[in-house]
Amino acid sequence: MTQELPLLKQGIFYFIRDSPTYIIMEDKTKRGLTVQEHSLDENYEVEAEKGMIYDMDGIGHKVAIRWYFPKKEFDLKKVIEFAESMETRYKKLRDETCPDY
Repeated sequence: MTQELPLLKQGIFYFIRDSPTYIIMEDKTKRGLTVQEHSLDENYEVEAEKGMIYDMDGIGHKVAIRWYFPKKEFDLKKVIEFAESMETRYKKLRDETCPDY
């Protein structure tokens, strides 16, 4: 399990963990979501674990839970940039939907 891997950095909405061959970025908002597939993530072009969430109309959407960035291609600084970008998006969404937070 990824929880057992060393934690390199964390934010409000993400964890970054270390493995021997990957830097793993995990979306905290997807914790508890069952992994249904491993496939290429179209945004980062790396392997990702994906699960299913359902909107108000009951339509399912596959979403990434965690991304596996090969250490040969990505350094920690680049993965932190991706994580901080995600953090900014989620903070903005939270501020728009929960202004009293």
